[in-house]
Amino acid sequence: MRLIEQPRTMSSGSSNFLLVPIPEYPVLDCVPNKNVKIVVLGASNVGKTALIVRFLTKRFIGDYEANTGALYSRKINLDGEQVSLQVQDTPCVSLQDDAEGLYCQEQINRSIYWADGYVLVFSITDLNSYRTIQPLYQHVRRIHPSGNIPVIIVGNKSDLLRARQVPDHEGKALADELGGPYFEASARENHESVQAAFLHLCQEVSRALGGGNGEKRKGGLHLARPKSPNMQELKRRFRQVLSSKVKSATAL
Repeated sequence: MRLIEQPRTMSSGSSNFLLVPIPEYPVLDCVPNKNVKIVVLGASNVGKTALIVRFLTKRFIGDYEANTGALYSRKINLDGEQVSLQVQDTPCVSLQDDAEGLYCQEQINRSIYWADGYVLVFSITDLNSYRTIQPLYQHVRRIHPSGNIPVIIVGNKSDLLRARQVPDHEGKALADELGGPYFEASARENHESVQAAFLHLCQEVSRALGGGNGEKRKGGLHLARPKSPNMQELKRRFRQVLSSKVKSATAL
């Protein structure tokens, strides 16, 4: 699969900041006969954005501003067919006090309704993030009560084995229960593991769409499509990050 060029980054000490957003293709430049739309969901600090950027650019970016739910678009070659891929990042979800329900922003509900495939991410170093996966899947099911739901479970941060809180067999058992494959990946150390997970889901979504045009399935909640990020606002935020780093360096 051929991916687009990597974004520029700036390093200062141990921190890396993504200064230029991954550009989106105009709608008219998308392949009209196949649109693969996936959403990445999970608790805070599990590496959702890092996984997406690693997949799309092969780069690992260590630090990010608070997740605002960017939408990334790419044209990729999938099993010999050129398709338009859209990947929706999302803010975090968290368990309610009773550990049965979820705190879930309306933006996330819109993203779930819009998408055709789902990446449910936890960190193998954070047991609580693992515990959000099953209620999160059930939440997806409530929005899509019928029909096939291509889903994968990703245990991120597999490079941090000494800090592991979730055994590999528990991740596999949960994935078997939910009806999707389990991948352990490291956004920091291993591009291949991340690519294998995302490509598997893209292929499953592509097969589910068949010869259709990717229009939203009937039924479920009628929620608006998530909006792409405002590029000017992103550039403003990136300039803020750069300015703060320059001021810190000057003060030393």
